[in-house]
Amino acid sequence: MSTSNTTQDHDTIREWAEARDGHPAMVDTKGEGGILRIDFGEPEEGLTQISWEEFFEIFDENGLSFLYQEETAGGDTSRFNRFVSGDK
Repeated sequence: MSTSNTTQDHDTIREWAEARDGHPAMVDTKGEGGILRIDFGEPEEGLTQISWEEFFEIFDENGLSFLYQEETAGGDTSRFNRFVSGDK
């Protein structure tokens, strides 16, 4: 059975992402702000790679938590993640 975890810890988020070849990114928007994402492997069209520093600045300013899964139900490494408001 797969379970999800939630954290606001920067080190946990960065270690989880980097263990899966992930890097911080933002959805390209035509104005202020943007939507955070973890991009995996080759950069995805429509996403702009950003620094971890910028990523965590936006993360903290918006009071976000990181919902993530370590393994799939089948026991494989999971890339499932989502940004949620506050401590969920």
